[in-house]
Amino acid sequence: MPKPPTRFVCTACGAAFAKWSGQCNACGAWNTLVEEAAPRPGSPSSGAGGRAAPLVPLQGESEAPPRLACRIAELDRVLGGGFVPGSAVLVGGDPGIGKSTLLLQAAAALARAGRRVLYLSGEESVSQIRLRAARLGLAEAPVAVACVSALRDLLATLEADPRPDLAIIDSIQTVWLEEAGAAPGTVGQVRAAAAELIRAAKARNFALVLVGHVTKEGALAGPRVLEHLVDAVLYLEGDRGHVFRILRGVKNRFGATDEIGVFEMTARGLAEVANPSALFLAERRGNVSGSAVFAGVEGTRPVLVEVQALVSRRAGEGPARRAVVGWDQGRLSLLLAVLDARCGVSFADRDVFLNVAGGLKLSEPAADLAVAAALVSALVDRPTAADCVFFGEVGLSGEVRMVGQAEARLKEAAKLGFATACLPKRVAGRGRALAVPEGLRLWEVGHVSDLVASLSCAERPAVREGAQRRAVQST
Repeated sequence: MPKPPTRFVCTACGAAFAKWSGQCNACGAWNTLVEEAAPRPGSPSSGAGGRAAPLVPLQGESEAPPRLACRIAELDRVLGGGFVPGSAVLVGGDPGIGKSTLLLQAAAALARAGRRVLYLSGEESVSQIRLRAARLGLAEAPVAVACVSALRDLLATLEADPRPDLAIIDSIQTVWLEEAGAAPGTVGQVRAAAAELIRAAKARNFALVLVGHVTKEGALAGPRVLEHLVDAVLYLEGDRGHVFRILRGVKNRFGATDEIGVFEMTARGLAEVANPSALFLAERRGNVSGSAVFAGVEGTRPVLVEVQALVSRRAGEGPARRAVVGWDQGRLSLLLAVLDARCGVSFADRDVFLNVAGGLKLSEPAADLAVAAALVSALVDRPTAADCVFFGEVGLSGEVRMVGQAEARLKEAAKLGFATACLPKRVAGRGRALAVPEGLRLWEVGHVSDLVASLSCAERPAVREGAQRRAVQST
């Protein structure tokens, strides 16, 4: 009997090849090609026997999709208002970060509101799920639980009456289909299982949540086609050394992307944080060199977070160290080069350590000005003003460029009691005037050298007060 044809598929991007190689020619990843059965020929290449789809004009009225709000405000915010019936949501995160805990809390909230919720796990037994529910105080919630991993059994459960309103599959990597001819978690199994589960969700109009594993680099395991199949992709981020957890939406067909929800890990599960800015700044100490407050925006939410920098003399004869937590290391190298070339501030013989307090990961270029302020403050050992926030993008020539949603950043800073905002200098005649909250002063800088000169000036009152305080403490 001849061997069935096979092909090699990249687990990182989903590209298929006839032969195995150490590196994927499509995405450049190493050791990601795995063997799977090739698809059978005979797929239709023309419209013969098909039925033409009805065409409608682009202009028209469409009703907003209904929502299943789980009454966990931070989760509903990231989803855009709640789960949408007939949609599929993919939730990823490191092992033990709290994915199953958060989804069990959401399932219990919806079940208590009268919705029929199924929690189907292929990783944990029913007794383990019950122990977690008892620990979280959710044992009385009417959530239907089962331990099942065979795709045929899952589909039979989902298609049985009565129809569920929400079904959670934990996790998609444990689901297997016998006809796929591969181990659970491989490219073919994950793709086939996800496609069938999503088809069932859309056919019966219930919300589907798939839990996905992540690789050691933090990306969702399996081919990228899995992210294309679903309607929303959420990542649960956080460091196990911190109590904060960030739920970030990187794709959402029914809401805003890059929206975040902030949670705090407690003994009773994940507790939502209504004011993350106050929480991120709760342990901040004013008049400490190397600290600056960044006024950022995550999705539609303004968030204030502390950026910390430490600059020390290079240890040994090797190259200077550059360590970053919560920011892009390449962006730090770029900013250090701009400070050296455009402002004459050299870090060549210094070790530089940068940290975003609270475990939050910053990605927007608007953090450049706050990072520059923290770096220069640490280098000259002079603190920034304790009541000042920073935001702005720094270009390669040293110019400070305006960023979006400036008014939302200023409003959040004023709400938390900050008196000064350091931001890019506005060009006359471009755009409308900013609506500045009452009591907030604007410190506009057009070039990063203006910031460096101000932080290096010994005549600033905040610097004198900080120096006097350090002198008193030392005596």
